[in-house]
Amino acid sequence: MTQPSVGTVQSKSFTFAHPPTPMVLDSGVELGPVSLAYETYGTLNAERSNAVLVCHALTGDAHVAGYHAGDDKPGWWEHYVGPGKPIDTDRYFVVCSNVIGSCMGSCGPSSINPATGRYWGLDFPLVTIPDMVRAQRELLRHLGIDHLLAVTGGSLGGMQTLQWAAAYPEMMDGILALATTSRHSPQAIAFNEVARQSIMSDPNWKNGDYYDGVRPDLGLAVARMIGHITYLSDESMHVKFGRELRKGSFAFNFEGDFQVESYLHHQGKKFVERFDANAFLYVTKAADYFDLDLANPDSPARRALAATPARFQLVSFTSDWLYPTYQSRQVVDVLKALGKDVSFCEITAPWGHDAFLLPDERLETVVRGFLGGLHGC
Repeated sequence: MTQPSVGTVQSKSFTFAHPPTPMVLDSGVELGPVSLAYETYGTLNAERSNAVLVCHALTGDAHVAGYHAGDDKPGWWEHYVGPGKPIDTDRYFVVCSNVIGSCMGSCGPSSINPATGRYWGLDFPLVTIPDMVRAQRELLRHLGIDHLLAVTGGSLGGMQTLQWAAAYPEMMDGILALATTSRHSPQAIAFNEVARQSIMSDPNWKNGDYYDGVRPDLGLAVARMIGHITYLSDESMHVKFGRELRKGSFAFNFEGDFQVESYLHHQGKKFVERFDANAFLYVTKAADYFDLDLANPDSPARRALAATPARFQLVSFTSDWLYPTYQSRQVVDVLKALGKDVSFCEITAPWGHDAFLLPDERLETVVRGFLGGLHGC
């Protein structure tokens, strides 16, 4: 039975920080104007108390649910957002924006620099997750939302979710963070650096100035292949591929004998058709820079979390080795020490880090129950 959908939706654009009042980034660089692509679903109630902000993962976009006209592929969280679904658009007003520094409609290195009329390239300033969240705050002002029922997201979206609590501790009733961390481990940073180097080693990268010529597709495809391995798990790769050969026997060449090799090449090829190489550099660097420093009793983030009245729900997955369960537990332990209302759920799932994107009855129950228990709606 087909689940109900929000139907056909349109992406919108919001621009702020027009000169002479630019946005000041964490780096100290001034950026303006700043544009955000975003989508909304459902209706904001009269009290403006039912807004749920959804934050997307590393290479995601604002298209959470429904369908764009002429496209038969739904939004990336279609199973969870819509009428009667865990994030029920008959009940909640859902907002999602593409992060700055990306390439899915918001300003980033693949955007045009208004000062030069050319693509920004590496002249676009480095942005951080706090910068991304501050930009989202401006969007909410534009939408007339001063308080959120909840903020939720997984992976990089989960980092944004935790940053929301640290930056605006009084602004939400609930924080629902999935498959995420409060700081990147050395291993996660290492994988991102290898992926970045694969892009920058492509002769077509040209120090980021490739927009008028051949793009560094090979380097970007390899970067995606590296990343995609971290999103899966050993068990899921056994289930999906095992050691199955593409042609039934070894070819005794380097064209790729195994099904798993063919799958990674396919993922790399698909990725270069939708994402920008420079943007990949920017969003991975933002993830690496992220650090709430929760072990430090005097960190600004920890002090902010101590003051928030928000309820917290963290979710991890047993086979996620990119952001393993212990990293979620570290956040939970700090929140407990601060006396916060926090729940934690580790879901048994074989699919690795990407499990938060896939249909799962247990995750549906957690999401529905957490949002339904918040007092703002």
